[in-house]
Amino acid sequence: MVDLHSHSTASDGEKTPSELILLAKESGLEALALTDHDTVDGLEEAAQAAKSAGIIFVPGIELNIQWPTGEFHLLGLGLQEISASMRALVQKLKDNRIERNKKIFGLLQNEGLDVSYEEFLQKRGAVHAEDTLGRPHMAAYLVEKKIVKNPQKAFDKYLSKGTPFFVDFEGAELGEAVAAIKDSRGVPVLAHPLSLYVGWGKIQGVLQGIQDAGVQGLEAWHPGAKEGECRRLERLAREMGFFVTAGSDFHGPSVRADRKLGRTAGGYKIDSRFYYEELLPHMPDFRAF
Repeated sequence: MVDLHSHSTASDGEKTPSELILLAKESGLEALALTDHDTVDGLEEAAQAAKSAGIIFVPGIELNIQWPTGEFHLLGLGLQEISASMRALVQKLKDNRIERNKKIFGLLQNEGLDVSYEEFLQKRGAVHAEDTLGRPHMAAYLVEKKIVKNPQKAFDKYLSKGTPFFVDFEGAELGEAVAAIKDSRGVPVLAHPLSLYVGWGKIQGVLQGIQDAGVQGLEAWHPGAKEGECRRLERLAREMGFFVTAGSDFHGPSVRADRKLGRTAGGYKIDSRFYYEELLPHMPDFRAF
């Protein structure tokens, strides 16, 4: 059993990189990729923990890409080094995230809500750096302030696209993200393709453009999709020449209780073939940690 998509406290996960590795070991995983949002800060800690635990660690990242509809997230898997281009891109995205967060808080305050960006940082900063805080952390803060009953209500009323308080996140250009991943000797993989919000009738043409931009893999198996949709995505990926990955997109039980390490859509265990037969051939010089 393996997992090629997970998150730690380095971005919006609940467990530290070391805790995540220990959970992976306890859950019977043979290999785990850490793919925090727009940061590589947790990779060194996770690599050391994986070495002690005796499991294969795949250093990764999940980059936000500028996209007109839905969300475009690009995984970089098997990063062998952190290139100058990756460091520059990550810093740009972190700066963009801070500015977006401040704008959201300004809108909430203008509505008369008892919120403060400084208080938000104080409450969340004990675990997360300012430049990795995002809307899930804001949702938790709004729950703590008793403004909403649960995180979903926070998104529905204040944080989702279509609400008066939504501020779009300025992501990376696809070309620069692909280049940064390849400069870091990693492999670009499109995460959860259905989040692009492209209908089945148009998705092949869209995926062709993404492939032409240098993306090599497609995460066909993700718990946010139905089993039948994942099988359809896998067939399409193979027809188009993508390799296929699978992940849990694990954040932690308090964030998404329905997502378990090593399991994906339909609760299925992620078979080791997704690492050994799909990903590994595209990382010929990969050094397992």
